[in-house]
Amino acid sequence: AGACLRMHFSLPDFSACRVLVCGDVMLDRYWHGATARISPEAPVPVVQVKNDEVRAGGAGNVALNAASLGAQARVIGLIGDDEAGRLLGESLAARGVACAFERLADAPTITKLRVISRHQQLIRLDFEERFDACHAPRVADALAAHLEGIDVLVLSDYAKGTLADVPALIALARARGVPVVVDPKGTDFSRYRGATLVKPNLSEFEAVVGPCPDEATLIARGEALRAELDLEALLVTRGEQGVTLLQRGQPAHHQPTRAREVYDVTGAGDTVSAALGCGIAAGLSLLEATALANLAAGVVVGKLGTATASLDELYAAMDAHSPVARGRMAVEALISASQRARAAGERIAVIVGPVGAPGAALLSRLEQAGRQADRVLLVEPADTDADALAVLAALRQVDWVVNVDPAGHADLLARIGPHLLLPARP
Repeated sequence: AGACLRMHFSLPDFSACRVLVCGDVMLDRYWHGATARISPEAPVPVVQVKNDEVRAGGAGNVALNAASLGAQARVIGLIGDDEAGRLLGESLAARGVACAFERLADAPTITKLRVISRHQQLIRLDFEERFDACHAPRVADALAAHLEGIDVLVLSDYAKGTLADVPALIALARARGVPVVVDPKGTDFSRYRGATLVKPNLSEFEAVVGPCPDEATLIARGEALRAELDLEALLVTRGEQGVTLLQRGQPAHHQPTRAREVYDVTGAGDTVSAALGCGIAAGLSLLEATALANLAAGVVVGKLGTATASLDELYAAMDAHSPVARGRMAVEALISASQRARAAGERIAVIVGPVGAPGAALLSRLEQAGRQADRVLLVEPADTDADALAVLAALRQVDWVVNVDPAGHADLLARIGPHLLLPARP
C-alpha cells in the first residue's frame, strides 16, 4: 500500500497567486417554485416559478473555487452570443473572477437548467452543442495572450470541445515554464502528455487502464500511465476511499477522505482542481497541494449543488481533522491521542529510541516516517533528560514523544497498534 500524506502544513497566502483556468464553461441555472396542481394538458406538475438562480459550472466553477481561496483567478472559455453567456460572465465577475471568453455566433452557451419544487428536482434541461474544432485556434490565441505572469494553468475538460487541441495549450504553458494541472475526460489520455499533473477520478482512471481490484494494481497501472504520459504526477481521486498520488521518483502516497458528511458530490472535482492549482501556485509541494485539495473537497461535498470552499472553512476543517494534542505526553494521554488519530483515519509511525541528539541521521529518519504516516511517535528510555525530550518534541516532524522503560515497550506498542515501526537508526 502507498504511504499517507501528512496534514501538518500551514495554509499559505493565496492573494498573490495568479491562476488561469481554461476549459468548458457552463451555466448552471435553477428555477424554483411551488407545485399545487397537475396540468390539464398532460399528467405533469405545474411549477409556478418564483426564483431564477444562476451559478457558474465547469471551468467557471474551478475559477470560482480559486477565487474563493483568495487567488487572482481568470477563466478562458467558449460561450454563445446569448443571455446565458451574459449571465455567466456577470455571475463570475461578481465573485471576483476575470473572464476572457470567446463569444461564438454559431453555438449556444452550455446551460443546464434544473426545475426544482419542494426541494426536489423535477427535470433537467440541457442546452448545448459540442463546439466545433475550428474554434480551437481562438482558444489557443486567448491562452497565449493571458499566460504572462501566470503561476499555474488549470485545464478543465468536460469534453464539450473547448479543449479540442489540448496538446497545443499544454505546449504553450510549458514553453513559458507554467505548471499545468488537468482535470481529464474521455479515454484518450495521450492528449494530456507533458502536463504537470493529471487528476482523473477512479472510474475515469479505470476506463483508461482497466479495473483495479486492489491497491497494488492501481499503483502499478497508475505508475505505468504516469511514465507513459511523461507526467510529474498522477492523482487518482477515489471518493470515500480518499486520494492516491503517484509522483515521479517518489513512493505512492495515499490519503483518506476528509469529508465528515457527504450531501452532494457535484463540483467536487472542480474544487480539487482549483485547490491543486492554488497550492502549486503558492509554492506548496505536490504532496501538500494534494492534502489541501483533499481537505477542500471534504468541505464542498458537505454542501448542496456546485459549491466552493473558503479559507475560513479550510481552517475549520484542518482543526476538525487535527484534534489530537502534540508534544511530550504521558502514556495514558498518548493512548487516548493515538485512538483519536486512528479514528480520524490517520496512520501512526513509531520510532523506538534512544535517538540521541538531533542530527542529519535522525531528521532523515523522521522524514522517512513522515512520508509514510500522518503521525510520528518517538519512544525514548525512561531516564531520558527532560530537556532532551523537550527538544525532540519541538521538532516539526515529531507529533508525540513519550519516555518509557524498555520493559514496557511491548505493552505500549500493543495498545497503540502502529501502522509502521522503525528503529532509531537504519
